[in-house]
Amino acid sequence: MNKPAAITAHVDADTLAMVEELAAAQGRSVADFAAEVIQRVAESEADYRAFIQAGIDAADRGEFVSHEDVMAELDAMIERHEARCRG
Repeated sequence: MNKPAAITAHVDADTLAMVEELAAAQGRSVADFAAEVIQRVAESEADYRAFIQAGIDAADRGEFVSHEDVMAELDAMIERHEARCRG
């Protein structure tokens, strides 16, 4: 396990009240609640960055759908929908 480190952050009164309420509802300290929230957001952001990078890498390799193809498919979807609505 990594050695814990302290982080100091300034939050407005409304945010602090929300954090205190949520932590209390879970029977946890504000510090424990904040640590978990920071970890969750950091993991989510790391996943998002990796997702974006995968798309950039694919585009760099030429693995993408052209704008024209996307628009043609959307137009076809709209036409099918409108046809269903017309009966």
